[in-house]
Amino acid sequence: MCKHPKTEQTAKTDWLDSLRHEARMLVHELDASPGVRRLFEGHIRQDDYVHYLVQSYQYVRWSEGFFTESAERVHREGRAPVLAELLFQKAWEEQGHEQWLLKDLKALGWTQERVERAPISPAVRAYVAWNRFTAQAGVPTAFLGTAYVLEYLSVNRAPGSVDRLIAESGIPNIDKAVLFLKGHGAADGNHVADLEASLRAVTSPEEQAALLHSARTTRILFPKFFRDP
Repeated sequence: MCKHPKTEQTAKTDWLDSLRHEARMLVHELDASPGVRRLFEGHIRQDDYVHYLVQSYQYVRWSEGFFTESAERVHREGRAPVLAELLFQKAWEEQGHEQWLLKDLKALGWTQERVERAPISPAVRAYVAWNRFTAQAGVPTAFLGTAYVLEYLSVNRAPGSVDRLIAESGIPNIDKAVLFLKGHGAADGNHVADLEASLRAVTSPEEQAALLHSARTTRILFPKFFRDP
């Protein structure tokens, strides 16, 4: 028995609505966290900002590899070519993001060696382990759920955070230490729309569930990357 086209369209809309909900909830939960709110409002202390940048470096340095591994698996397994192409594109976009972070931290007095020796938070370790599993053994397109919620966050909070940090924080050299936030804020607006358009190619309930689970896992872990005041 064939499904009615309207039913299929509703199913597609429903799962994308759920993905959007995860993204909105991540922003809401970060807004409600005192430590993160200080970043968004430009009042974060230097040591807390450094902590955020260091933890970001510890997960960003793996992202290009995860996207590439996922893309190669999607290609090998014969899934939708548009999704393999999207994952390869995301891998390319990730190139250099860790360099933004190292430059930000250098402006705040941290050498690369010091950054790499810094302790990694349990939440970042869990995030990296989860995405390594997804890339290597899970549903390979699931990493796009993580990408979606983080890019949604960037476009909705990064630009304003940059402006307020420079104007309000009083952190020495802060204008030279916002490359990571500025770069994401400038680019991710189009990325969110493009990503959502491409995700309409995901029709498998298994893939949809995996993307949503990845997005939800990121929503749970990401607020713990920040240090409470």
